[in-house]
Amino acid sequence: GLYNIIYTYITTVWIPDNEEVWQSAEITKNYKAGDRFLQVQLEDGTEINYPVDPAALPPLRNPDILVGENDLTALSYLHEPAVLHNLKIRFVESKLIYTYSGIILVAINPYKQLPIYGDAIIHAYSGQNMGDMDPHIFAVAEEAYKQMARNNKNQSIIVSGESGAGKTVSARYTMRYFATVSKSTSNAHVEDKVLASNPITEAVGNAKTTRNDNSSRFGKYTEISFDQSYRIIGANMRTYLLEKSRVVFQSENERNYHIFYQLCASAMQPEFQHLKLGRSQENNLLFTFNCFIFLGLKEDFQMDIFKTLAAILHLGNVEITAVGDERSSISPEDSHLNMFCELLDLNFDKMTQWLCHRKIITTSETVIKPMTKAQAVNARDALAKKIYSHLFDFIVERINQALQFTGKQHTFIGVLDIYGFETFDVNSFEQFCINYANEKLQLQFNLHVFKLEQEEYMKEDIPWTLIDFYDNQPVIDLIEAKMGILELLDEECLLPHGTDENWLQKLYNNFVNKNALFEKPRMSNTSFIIQHFADKVEYKCEGFLEKNRDTVYEVLMEILKESKFRLCANFFQDNPASISPFSSTINIKSARPVLKPPNKQLRMTVGSKFRSSLSLLMETLNATTPHYVRCIKPNDEKQPFEFDSKRVAQQLRACGVLETIRISAQSYPSRWTYIEFFSRYSILMTQQELSLNDKKQICKIVLQRLIQDPNQYQFGRTKIFFRAGQVAYLEKLRSDKLRHACIMIQKSVRGWLQRKKFLRIKQAAVTIQQYFRGQRTVRSLPHQQCFLFIFFNRVLESHFQSQKEIYEKEIEGLNFKVEHLSQDINHLQKLFREENDINDGIRLEVSRLTSENMVSVVKSNKLNNVSMHLSLSFSELHFKSFYFYIIILITLLYADLKPRGVVVNMIPGLPAHILFMCVRYADYLNDADMLKSFINVTIDGIKQVVKENSEDFEMLSFWLSNTYYFLNCLKQYSGEEEFMKSNTPRQNKNCLKHFDLSEYRQILSDLAIRIYHQFIIVMENNIQPMIVPGMLEYESLQGISGLKPTGFRKRSSSIDDTDTYTMTSILQQLSYFYSTMCQNGLDSELLKQAVKQLFFLIGAVTLNSLFLRKDMCSCRKGMQIRCNISYLEEWLKDKNLQSSNAKETLEPLAQAAWLLQVKKITDDDAKEICEHCTSLSTVQIVKILNSYTPIDDFEKRVAPSFVRKVQAMLNNREDVPQLMLDTKYLFQVTFPFTPSPHALEMIQVPSSFKLGFLTRV
Repeated sequence: GLYNIIYTYITTVWIPDNEEVWQSAEITKNYKAGDRFLQVQLEDGTEINYPVDPAALPPLRNPDILVGENDLTALSYLHEPAVLHNLKIRFVESKLIYTYSGIILVAINPYKQLPIYGDAIIHAYSGQNMGDMDPHIFAVAEEAYKQMARNNKNQSIIVSGESGAGKTVSARYTMRYFATVSKSTSNAHVEDKVLASNPITEAVGNAKTTRNDNSSRFGKYTEISFDQSYRIIGANMRTYLLEKSRVVFQSENERNYHIFYQLCASAMQPEFQHLKLGRSQENNLLFTFNCFIFLGLKEDFQMDIFKTLAAILHLGNVEITAVGDERSSISPEDSHLNMFCELLDLNFDKMTQWLCHRKIITTSETVIKPMTKAQAVNARDALAKKIYSHLFDFIVERINQALQFTGKQHTFIGVLDIYGFETFDVNSFEQFCINYANEKLQLQFNLHVFKLEQEEYMKEDIPWTLIDFYDNQPVIDLIEAKMGILELLDEECLLPHGTDENWLQKLYNNFVNKNALFEKPRMSNTSFIIQHFADKVEYKCEGFLEKNRDTVYEVLMEILKESKFRLCANFFQDNPASISPFSSTINIKSARPVLKPPNKQLRMTVGSKFRSSLSLLMETLNATTPHYVRCIKPNDEKQPFEFDSKRVAQQLRACGVLETIRISAQSYPSRWTYIEFFSRYSILMTQQELSLNDKKQICKIVLQRLIQDPNQYQFGRTKIFFRAGQVAYLEKLRSDKLRHACIMIQKSVRGWLQRKKFLRIKQAAVTIQQYFRGQRTVRSLPHQQCFLFIFFNRVLESHFQSQKEIYEKEIEGLNFKVEHLSQDINHLQKLFREENDINDGIRLEVSRLTSENMVSVVKSNKLNNVSMHLSLSFSELHFKSFYFYIIILITLLYADLKPRGVVVNMIPGLPAHILFMCVRYADYLNDADMLKSFINVTIDGIKQVVKENSEDFEMLSFWLSNTYYFLNCLKQYSGEEEFMKSNTPRQNKNCLKHFDLSEYRQILSDLAIRIYHQFIIVMENNIQPMIVPGMLEYESLQGISGLKPTGFRKRSSSIDDTDTYTMTSILQQLSYFYSTMCQNGLDSELLKQAVKQLFFLIGAVTLNSLFLRKDMCSCRKGMQIRCNISYLEEWLKDKNLQSSNAKETLEPLAQAAWLLQVKKITDDDAKEICEHCTSLSTVQIVKILNSYTPIDDFEKRVAPSFVRKVQAMLNNREDVPQLMLDTKYLFQVTFPFTPSPHALEMIQVPSSFKLGFLTRV
């Protein structure tokens, strides 16, 4: 029955395709159960009868509205074609390289530099919830950092993918994120050292391959250590499986390790000439050099490394000639061998002999046997590989020493960057080890996903039904268990005459037909096939034994041990001081007793070493909370934003993305919170249902009505779980309802328009009739005009009479008010006299105070440290006046002069005027020392009070205002021409007579700027948390909600809509700032500058967030932002701040909101966008167009061709390629000179200041 509903006319399905893997097809005829064919039309218009198996019909396509989702698990139909299509749309059309798939971040390599990794973006992701922002590598890093801090648990980020998919870059970005958000306080710059280790390991461990110009040829796990405040204190690195064979052999179009080319490029520099190297075109050595120095690795240490590298290059050039069939020799004049021995300080003759001979020790005798040319070349290459691998381990060890830390590690985050699953035309021992490692990682991943899924069900109280998931333990057992492939390989290596063929034969005997995961290829006797989790891989047995043994002849080792070059000798000691981070061995007991080889090297094979380091790694990973990044290579040609569906599908299968999705899809893949469901589907609810109070209850009732089969959903505690396809069904109901509503509206509007038109015509007809009849009447009755005139006069007279009465009443009322006010004034004057009497009393009282009391007043005050600055070597008179000054200053600084305190109705800047009058007193006495001390103490006092109240907005506002007024008084009464223009004659009399204080004005001006910046910081810190919730997330416009399902990562804001900030919160905060500034008498020009700075912050933070949130880039959200901007503009108007230029700072945001709302289809639209969006950069415009997300079926995504059109039109624009606005940007502040209108003689000191001893001179 279900098929009859779903597989119907115009439903779209996916059918397999050779080129694109899947292609979309529309059903042209309803499918009936049991039909063998499905009639479909392909996208190019071809109609076909597609043969189907009624038990497994083709996968259905998701409704368009769900395509392009941030999280694949938000798709209603979860299967391979849906995943592939979603990734393709995001990558090719929206240019988005990151997508979540449940707990995985899928990262597709764009092969292009993108402007999405700056510090501004790091700060934008810092502290955010993962579901709130667009997917990003920084979001994963933030999640790991947050979980580490919140749960005190170690974390790991596992980055995998095939060569060239972008693993190393991703790992580097996560490390940069941690370095930026957890800056250490010490001056050691630990985080920079951690980052500086990357270029060194890349120089010695990365090379150019056909797949990738900077391919890591080793795996590494970097553990970044944090202290208790979660700051980086150090790091440690473990490396795996360096590809040694590259040192002696590179395939066509591939290169050796970068470091060799960097060294050869510098060969002609004086310090390297003694290495006698050839030239190469490379230039990064200096950079590698600087990183060594930064990590504290000295120059002689570096020279040792370069000598060893040069020696390896010379060794590779040694000519070995064949002598007959059995022997080989090296010329005694061989300059390269000479250089090799000179650089490593070795015996030349011994080297010449033992590169071409070998010693065979039996129980009875020692035989020296010559080697063939091929054997000698092998011995030479083995030696070169051995030296390089020791050198590599040594460098890693030294980096680890440089990153060591004292003190205790509190927690760590590990970043694993390891090659993904590999399969080539010819696969050997290296691929075998890599794929074995990936099997182990896949098992760990499967168990983790499975566990999370189970926890989610339990948390929501939903019964957990066991889901089978792909368990790859059997493959791992095949490789590593007792008598498995590795153990049989080690056993064969221990036999003196062991060969690859014998080993392979043992594998055939043990596993063919006995183990389903092991096969023998039909046409070959030299390879075997393993069925890995990702694919079948055929391995060639040739070289397995030699690579596993990894041996160098004993005699050659002895020669190197005797070297006088310490570094080289140390490499070959019997037990080198733990060069490898793993010294533990796993003992392998063989099935049959085997002769113990005389050669110690054979006891620790590469395979068993790798197995033990891998199990250590798994132990570490299992003890952490893992986060997964899967890097995908979109095409093999390294073309930017080209998507090869075949290659991508292959990698998605290989990295477990499809496996997670399969586990998810087996149960209830779509999960919506009740709030999300309510806001999206309230349109399907009846009035009666909506009248209930409990939203959760409404959702339950509605669902039971809409979906008859109760098995299709489950109600959890906070979420509703849906089976696959149910969300698509609900979306269909919703769009049908909306379409129906649209038709209704259209019908009504059309009817209304017709009716309006009809009424207009009717009105016109009536008017014409009126005029016509009027005209006729006028002609027939000329004598009536006189009567009309008299009537008109009478009407006017009566009108004037009534107006006169109204005015008389108003005058009476006003007279009454005047009388009332004069009584008030008398009352106030009386009070004022009393106040003055009290003041006189206080004056007398104060003068009675002894100087002892004075001292105690000062001591009891907070500002003891200000009085420290005083030198008390004045004559008594000065001392006394200076002492009074200190008390005045302390009183002014620390009395509760905030707006809520006493000084609400005093003149603006009263404390500043009082301080200035004291300065004037010193000027009047012509006392330079006193004046200097006065001003210095004032400046220090203000600095102190600002420092102590650096977070107190009201205090900062008060002292910004007073510092500014003090500065203005110093200007106004300086006696300088330019400042005296608007003074009254009386004010000019009060100018300073003796001193020029322009130097002090400069100091005060700098202080005022400092206070202003601190004042801005406090305001910004207060309003910052409100901006995004209020301007962007809050929805005040009624109507269709913009919420869509979000998949595995839930939006934080959708869970609970109480306690969130709204637009009102922002306006209230702004009004509080404004009223406080006004109460403190802040100059209107300064106030405008502060408001402009705040508005800039609001615009920039909102816009930055919009760039990183695709779910916010919709037409509806554009309307909401525009509406919020108009609230802000209203606020400016209301406060009379239109001249502050604050509105202009919102222009980029306003243009972005406009861009979200306009039509984006034709050439004219493109032209209009280019002409209108002048405050947005090209990068920003393109980002918004690419991110534009329809929230309903009626809107359409922006076509890539349209975006290209806009881009072409904007090409000639000279603007910065920066996406994010700099929210830390500060406009330059200017302090305008505004003379005070108040005459100094008229200034009264309020009695509440308790400064009665101040008298006028």
